[in-house]
Amino acid sequence: MKQMPAGAFKAHCLTVMKQVQATGEPVVVTKRGAPVVKLVPVEAENNDIFGFMAGRVKIVGDIESPIPVEWEVTKR
Repeated sequence: MKQMPAGAFKAHCLTVMKQVQATGEPVVVTKRGAPVVKLVPVEAENNDIFGFMAGRVKIVGDIESPIPVEWEVTKR
């Protein structure tokens, strides 16, 4: 993991952010040798509605066949 002093980070902030985004390697910013913050890339968010429950639901039984219940609406 890279480390850099706060002064160097301040001078090259945008370049450092582009490098972290491109490589994925975090950078620790130090002040007088002590770590202050860690700059890490943001994980991509998956906002797709299809498949977001994949692996979390278990289907038990037949879900395609009609159920053996007579509904009030069908009695007319």
